Amino acid sequence: MSNLMQEFIENSRMVHSYMGLFHVAMAFAAMLVGPVVLWFPKGTERHKYLGYAYATFMLLLNLSAFMIYSLRGSASVFHLFALISLITLVAGILPAFQKKKKKSWYQQHYYFMSWSVVGLYCAFWSETGTRLLEGQHFWWVVLLATFATAMIGKVLINRKAKVLFPKT
Repeated sequence: MSNLMQEFIENSRMVHSYMGLFHVAMAFAAMLVGPVVLWFPKGTERHKYLGYAYATFMLLLNLSAFMIYSLRGSASVFHLFALISLITLVAGILPAFQKKKKKSWYQQHYYFMSWSVVGLYCAFWSETGTRLLEGQHFWWVVLLATFATAMIGKVLINRKAKVLFPKT
């Protein structure tokens, strides 16, 4: 099995190390679970269970991002985005644990966790574009895909917020 993984890493344009492979696995796991958490009813046992799974995947994804460096051996702009993602995740989790202390905990939890998922998908476009695209069209494709993802996310988040928080 180890030889197969090593061969995959050596021949891959997407993954360059075992840490990179772990990072990609956590990203795909979070990309699968995140939208499900947002889709199903809030406050249920399923929501909590899947929410903890999503948060765990995202935490491991972000921590592994800090262990991956560019080919020059230095940090990149992706490390900044990993930090922003980690802050968004923590800002989404903390209100759920402070329910009794904060009246607006649910709104904060909803918005930060929703944007965490949208940010994950935006990061997918940036990372995929970095790995697969070359040349003059790279930035335009990545920017348009990221912008479109963020705008679709904004519309969906706001639409759901009107149902969840009708008075605000």
